[in-house]
Amino acid sequence: MRNNAFSSRQIGLSLAALAIVVVYALPYIYLVSTSLKPASQVLQIPPSFWPQTVTLENYTRILGTATVPGSFANSVIVALTSTFLALVLAVPAAYGASFFRVRLSIYFMMFALITRMVPTVSLGVPLFTILKDVGLLDTHLGLILAHTTISLPLAVWLMSAFFESIPRELEEAARMDGCNRFQSFFLVVLPLVSSGMAIAALFCFIASWNEFLFALLLTADQAKTTPIVIAEFRTAYGLDWGPMTALATLYSLPVILITLLLQKQIIGGLTFGAVKG
Repeated sequence: MRNNAFSSRQIGLSLAALAIVVVYALPYIYLVSTSLKPASQVLQIPPSFWPQTVTLENYTRILGTATVPGSFANSVIVALTSTFLALVLAVPAAYGASFFRVRLSIYFMMFALITRMVPTVSLGVPLFTILKDVGLLDTHLGLILAHTTISLPLAVWLMSAFFESIPRELEEAARMDGCNRFQSFFLVVLPLVSSGMAIAALFCFIASWNEFLFALLLTADQAKTTPIVIAEFRTAYGLDWGPMTALATLYSLPVILITLLLQKQIIGGLTFGAVKG
């Protein structure tokens, strides 16, 4: 009886999890479905969830649009560089704040949290003015710096939580074996938080990859990213939903692939320290 009850509970939990996944995935499924519809079916009344006729004309159209390849390249450059820059700054900052518990480190972490809580829309005009004064409007560097301001506080807090889970005795043992501070950090501590770095990198990459407001305010032609190009598909009668959904579908694929590639690191990072002590 106990085994039957356990099996019934397991089946119920599995069905509930499946239902949540299906509900969560429905908008994306509808996005892909719309991208496969011909123009006559996209705005038909009443709307249909599945395409009556499957066509790739929307994908053919966006691949023939001159601004799409350049915007994809801009998105890749900005997202990868801002992610790298955020990790380069966040990892040593979080290490110092976690391993050297002084009053200043507490103030630093609070400042990072407050910075993260500031709405990004309130930073748009100041960033526009600063980048205009230094000549970085509509440049990759300007947008990279703007996206780093979004990712850096999040990366600091994520990495700080992972560094807090590492026993201090490991670094002390490395120091006793002859390592200096930098060697113990790079050879002992850093490998232990590799899963945390993967999670922080993923979140920073997604934040930059999906960012719209700064890309809209700080770019025009040279550094325009794909979210801006998606919003520019319009006709005289309104939004051109077919090409928009097709480009959005293609734009979502890199994030999905990266998440799948980092799946083991993400699972390891989420369970890091769960059985500590």
